[in-house]
Amino acid sequence: MTPAKPPQAPSLEEQVAILKQQLQQAQKLTSLGDLVSTTTHEFNNVLTTIINYAKMGQRHRDDATRDKAFDKIMTAAQRAAKITNGILGFARNRSQGFEPTDLVKLIEDSLLLLEREMQKYRVTIERKFQAVPQAMVNSNQIQQVLMNLLVNARQAMPSGGTIWVRLVHDPANRAVDLTVRDSGAGIPADKLPRIFDRYYTTKSGPDASGKGGTGLGLSFCRDVIEAHQGRIRVESTVGKGTAFTLKLPVAQTAEVAPPVTIDMPVAAPQMPV
Repeated sequence: MTPAKPPQAPSLEEQVAILKQQLQQAQKLTSLGDLVSTTTHEFNNVLTTIINYAKMGQRHRDDATRDKAFDKIMTAAQRAAKITNGILGFARNRSQGFEPTDLVKLIEDSLLLLEREMQKYRVTIERKFQAVPQAMVNSNQIQQVLMNLLVNARQAMPSGGTIWVRLVHDPANRAVDLTVRDSGAGIPADKLPRIFDRYYTTKSGPDASGKGGTGLGLSFCRDVIEAHQGRIRVESTVGKGTAFTLKLPVAQTAEVAPPVTIDMPVAAPQMPV
């Protein structure tokens, strides 16, 4: 009887791939923990609204007051459902592969989950979405990248500011450009070349909310975008802010979605091309 061959140890490339996958999962769990902490407060606010208007409906018997109470309760309940669905969508692996994805919806879902955090730190969100086709991406991974960039942008403005989110179709390269820009302090030129290095961070440590400082976020973003055969670009000016642009591949059969445009304030600085 021929003796069984011992199991072959994974190659170095396989070990690196396994470690990258584990790192991505750890990054996702960290982001999910931060997200649950933030949205729990928002969910409590929604429940308080529902309870207060339910009590008002019980106290007042007239139809007008009760109709108002029911309307407020319905609006609050619908918002609670959106928050819950957003967290569940972020938590589960929608798909392990790439699929045509509506980036406008993905952005809006992400902004909904971060709405309370942005309001707390006095951050205004400005959207400018051109008509863009669906992108061929892993929506869960791209949402993680987007959430990371949005939180980083918020942290760059401890006294408040503006975040611009822009979508542009690049038909020549069969790509969609997703840009997140902040009006924060910017990144010094000598630090800019290293921001995607693993464990390198421009932050001294976690901020007042307990987030940031590990140096894993941007390296994770770069790994995800490269796995999508895309590109990530950063532009920054000290004292004016930082812009990250994700160039994502267009789905082969994607149709161009209608544009959604919200004009920026006249005084706002223009986003880099």
